[in-house]
Amino acid sequence: MSDSGSSAICPIDFRYGRPEVRALFSREARLDRCLRVEAALAKAQAKVGVVPPEAAAVIDETARSGAVTLERVDALEKELKHDIMAVARSLAEASGPSGRWVHYGATSGDITDTALGLELKESAHVLRHGLTHLAEALLDLAERHAATPELGRTHGQHAVPMSFGYKAAVGAAEVMRHRRRLDELTPRIAVGKMAGAVGTGAGFGEHAEAIEHEVMFELELTADEAPTQIVGRDRLAEFTCLMALIAGTAERLATEVRNLQRTEIGEVQEAFDEAKQVGSSTMAQKRNPMLSENVTSLARLVRAFSLPPLENMVLWHERDLANSANERFVVPHSVVLTDDILAKLTDVFTHLKVDADRMREHLDESAGMPMTESVMLALTAKGLPRAEAHEMMRRLTRDVPAEGFAARAKADPTIARHFSPAEIDELLDPASYVRAAARKTERLVRNLRAEAER
Repeated sequence: MSDSGSSAICPIDFRYGRPEVRALFSREARLDRCLRVEAALAKAQAKVGVVPPEAAAVIDETARSGAVTLERVDALEKELKHDIMAVARSLAEASGPSGRWVHYGATSGDITDTALGLELKESAHVLRHGLTHLAEALLDLAERHAATPELGRTHGQHAVPMSFGYKAAVGAAEVMRHRRRLDELTPRIAVGKMAGAVGTGAGFGEHAEAIEHEVMFELELTADEAPTQIVGRDRLAEFTCLMALIAGTAERLATEVRNLQRTEIGEVQEAFDEAKQVGSSTMAQKRNPMLSENVTSLARLVRAFSLPPLENMVLWHERDLANSANERFVVPHSVVLTDDILAKLTDVFTHLKVDADRMREHLDESAGMPMTESVMLALTAKGLPRAEAHEMMRRLTRDVPAEGFAARAKADPTIARHFSPAEIDELLDPASYVRAAARKTERLVRNLRAEAER
């Protein structure tokens, strides 16, 4: 794929995605996988005595030699109107007399879906690295800020104090759950088939099972245990749904950065190259969360790509072509964009500027209100019914005076009867909640880091 974008239509060709990941889906890479499958088939048939060993050796060497070119395949496809037949005939031509054994007993789905299995296995490997790097970036952030006080927020309102490190650790845990899902899923997508026109293997005769086994062993895949003419599309639907889940997490994390970077909050900021970077073509003061917004936009597209594979699970009888065209879009776009999202978020959290002073200011400005839970629980422990203590806090937090909630709590006769002014100050000190957050963060970091290193 060209990086210049001079004649490209799709932005994925020149704007989004890492070049090395885009290369996995290049036409050259896809042709190479099909040729590897054809060669593996010939070698497997030679092992069981169906194809002469010398013919299989020629086919294997030709498949790896570069003798089969995209130009010749394209020319044949124009004539034949069939892509895999064009590949098989090109390989047969280049293999000389041995070419008569190319594609012997196989159907197109054997080649395309086994090649797809190779592609998906490579894709899973790439995404696993991306998830690991993102988790590690979040864990580093969590470790650095395990005890950095920050207001928790629910419904967009101040909740109880926590630590910024715990927020990062929560994100890391979610990312690692996706890595576990990917590890569980990979054996279900790293599959192929060599079972003929409707999946029974009849065209391979008595050696059908052995041939399929040898092909998959050669390619380091497993065989779909019950294919039709194609591998079951539930596998691909599961994979794209997992990428949609990853995209959901990515957007959640990006949205958190975007919200915390809002001028009114200003607790974090994406890295910004003050020497050269421009935030706005007219408002020179702008420092926008551009990467997080880009992640948000791409994540919505990745989730949309999960729908066609779900529809593709419903095909006529043993197969039709209703899935074929859209999969050519869905698979490369989903993988390239999911990897792009993971790389960009890793960059965001690796270089995120955290303003701990601003976080502390917001805690101070909250006038003790986020610690009312602490007073309520302490009153309950002293013998008040919890509902009564809760109602007391609800009443006392209405129209809090400028001097803050502490003054009102100390003036309340019920609270004063149970606690001294110093004890009230201690109950309203967010340090106890932050210490709890720090301990949990440290435990999460320790456990998740050990898992990420595996």
